[in-house]
Amino acid sequence: MTQAGLKHKRFAIYVWRADRVGGDTKTRKSRRTLELPTLAAHSLKQHHARQAAHKLKAGEAWQDHNLVFCTSVGTPLDAANVRRVFRHITKNAGIGTGWTPRELRHSFVSIMSDQGVPIETIADLVGHAGTSVTEAVYRYQLKPVITKGAHTMNTIFGD
Repeated sequence: MTQAGLKHKRFAIYVWRADRVGGDTKTRKSRRTLELPTLAAHSLKQHHARQAAHKLKAGEAWQDHNLVFCTSVGTPLDAANVRRVFRHITKNAGIGTGWTPRELRHSFVSIMSDQGVPIETIADLVGHAGTSVTEAVYRYQLKPVITKGAHTMNTIFGD
């Protein structure tokens, strides 16, 4: 496995272990390396700089667990913290507070599908062994099916 860090030319997420009993991923297919988009890599560099400032401010109270996201003193975030911050983000984005972080996975699959990415590629990206779970559980059609008939007729007969 390649070492992760901020000095690499290309940023990636290395999914080779999990926070599960035994530390292994759910399936062998779940083990993967995912290159990050430029925007995400840039945001993580900025986050790292802010985190360095928090570390200095915390001083002796800082507990280095080598985490990307942590509390103001370096300790792991608990699920309640993550949900609270996520609700704050969605509220500020103007989409309400009824969202959960897990829905980001569903949104990712749906957006990739809507952009024409093959379902096999999407299943690989999210670590599914096959496409059936990706299609049945995660992919939601963003554009209602009922519009396809109208679009086709507009193409044939013009607007």
